[in-house]
Amino acid sequence: MGEFDAAGELVTGGLLGRAVEPRAGEGHGHGHGTICLNCGTALIGPHCHECGQSGHVHRSLGAIGHELLHGVAHFEGKMWRTLPLLAWRPGDLTRRYIAGERARFVSPMAMFLFSIFTMFAIFQILGISAPTDLETATARPAAAIQHSIEKAESGRARKAAKLAKLDANDSDRAELQEDIAKADRYIAKYKASAAQLPQDESEIPEGFQTNTGWHTLDYGIEKWQKNPALMLYKLQASIYKFSWLLIPLSVPFVWLLFFWKRQYKLYDHAVFVTYSIAAMSLLFIVVTLLSAVRVPDDALMTIAMVVPPVHLCVQLKQAYGLRWRSAILRTIVLLWFIGIIALLFLAILALLGIMG
Repeated sequence: MGEFDAAGELVTGGLLGRAVEPRAGEGHGHGHGTICLNCGTALIGPHCHECGQSGHVHRSLGAIGHELLHGVAHFEGKMWRTLPLLAWRPGDLTRRYIAGERARFVSPMAMFLFSIFTMFAIFQILGISAPTDLETATARPAAAIQHSIEKAESGRARKAAKLAKLDANDSDRAELQEDIAKADRYIAKYKASAAQLPQDESEIPEGFQTNTGWHTLDYGIEKWQKNPALMLYKLQASIYKFSWLLIPLSVPFVWLLFFWKRQYKLYDHAVFVTYSIAAMSLLFIVVTLLSAVRVPDDALMTIAMVVPPVHLCVQLKQAYGLRWRSAILRTIVLLWFIGIIALLFLAILALLGIMG
C-alpha cells in the first residue's frame, strides 16, 4: 500500500500547492459564449471580470484528468518557468517575485508544499523510513532480543525451505547455506545476550526512569523509553506535517543578516526562505533518485555537501544584490544558523510527540 499512499501524498501536495497559488495570468486564451455561466455577467474576454471563472467550461470525463494534472503540476507553464530559475538563478526568482512578477512564477508557498509532499512521496515509494526494530536498554531489552531471535529464526526457516527445494547441483545452494550459517550465528549471539539479562523487569536500573514533576512530560518520556521505534516513526510522520514551521523559524535568522538595511522587509526574507527550502527539498529528491539507480555514494555525498551552500550563496547574492565576498560571509553565518534552526525544529517535534 506504500505506493498508493505515496501517490496520495503527491496529489495532495500538488492540490494544496494549487490551493494557495495565485491564478492571475493563467488564461486558456479562448472562451465559449458571451455570458458567464457562474454569475451571468457579460464576458469581455476569456474569463469573467466579476467572478474570475473561465468562459470555457469542460464537460467531459477527460476534463477530470486535466484538472488533476493541472492541480498537481500547473501544466499551463508556470512550473516550467519557475524550476529552471529555482535551480540556476534562485536569487533572481526571489527578487522578481518580490518585485511583483506573481503571475509568471509558481508562488513560494505553492512550490514549498509541492516539493515537501513530493519528497516524502518519493521516500515512501522507495521504502525510506524510520527503523521499526530499535533495540535499546530502555525498550525492555529482553523482549527486544526475543523479537530479534524470532525474526532471525523466521528468516532461517525460509532459507532452509528454499534450500530443500533446490537440486544438489544448483548454484544457489552455497549462498543459501552461507546465509543459514550466518543466521545460526546471530541466533546464538542473541540467545547468549538474553541469558545475561535480568529476567525481572524490576531489575532494570532506575536511572532510566524520569520524574520531572510534570505528569504529561513524564508520561511522554516513558512512552519514548518503552517504544522508541513507534515514537521515531511518529516523529518522521510529523516532519512533513509541521515542515511549515521551518519558515517562521528561519525568517528571524535571515533578518539578522540584514537588520540594518531598511529596504528589506520580513516578507522579502520569507520569500527567500520558502524558495530556498523548496529548492533543497527538490535536491533531496534528486539525490534519493540517484541513490536508487546505484549512483556511487561518493558522488552523492559530494552533491549533498557542495550544492546546498553554493546554491544558498548564489541566492543570497542575487536576491539581495550582494558582492561575492559579502554573500560568502553571510552564507557561512547562515549555515551556522541552519544548524540552530534544525535543532529547534527537532526539539519542537520531539516535544509535540511527547506531549501528544
